[in-house]
Amino acid sequence: MSNPVKTERRGHVLEVTLDRPPANAIDAATSIRMGEVFCDFRDDDDLRVAILASTGDRIFSAGWDLKAAAGGEHERMDYGAGGFGGITELWDLTKPVIAAVSGLAVGGGCEIMLAADLVVASEGAEFWFPETRLGNVPDAGGVQRLPRKLPRNVAMELLLTGRRMGAPEAHEWGLVNWVVPPDQVLGKAREVADHLARNAPLSMQAIKQVVRGIEGLSTRDAFGAVQKGRFPAYERMLVSEDHAEGPRAFTEKREPDFKGR
Repeated sequence: MSNPVKTERRGHVLEVTLDRPPANAIDAATSIRMGEVFCDFRDDDDLRVAILASTGDRIFSAGWDLKAAAGGEHERMDYGAGGFGGITELWDLTKPVIAAVSGLAVGGGCEIMLAADLVVASEGAEFWFPETRLGNVPDAGGVQRLPRKLPRNVAMELLLTGRRMGAPEAHEWGLVNWVVPPDQVLGKAREVADHLARNAPLSMQAIKQVVRGIEGLSTRDAFGAVQKGRFPAYERMLVSEDHAEGPRAFTEKREPDFKGR
């Protein structure tokens, strides 16, 4: 059996490619492997940014492998570290992830895209939750994340009706960051990743941890959570060499040389 998840390191960037033709559907074994890959990414101090892409330009991912489901796989079984797709429940992943979406992102494919921090989509990409026609619920991030990213009534429309949302509309709502021609999706994702990889990695990790940790708090309580030291990534950033390197490089009129320590 071929490896369904391919990886490539490009400097401080890890490219993760879902390679399970024809639809890049995700069964339990694939999900477990994706979790292993993203845990390794989390724990590797030399890696700062990940790109999640897939092979082909027709289907980014069809989501849950329904043939595997018909064969006995179910929602309550072990899908590995990080939950379905390796990142939908990887709560301690503080490094940025960019989803490079070409073609259809269906159900679980949409949910792993929603778990990313930034999204590059092809002009023909579509986002689609068909679960109500399958007797299911998009519970790997659809019902949890979509109403936080879109106005509630728009999110409910997509979840209840199964309507497909095209990339231009998704961009208007802020669901995706960039819409580009199909042959430029990976190139744009790499451009963004390379830009992020030049930033202070501990700063990016602190931002992601704090943003996630203050969801649901009032502004006052959010300030208090940061000031009371609730976020280890933020505290680590404050005492790091990089914290001093940024101002020093600015005053010396040179590019900062961040080490991630």
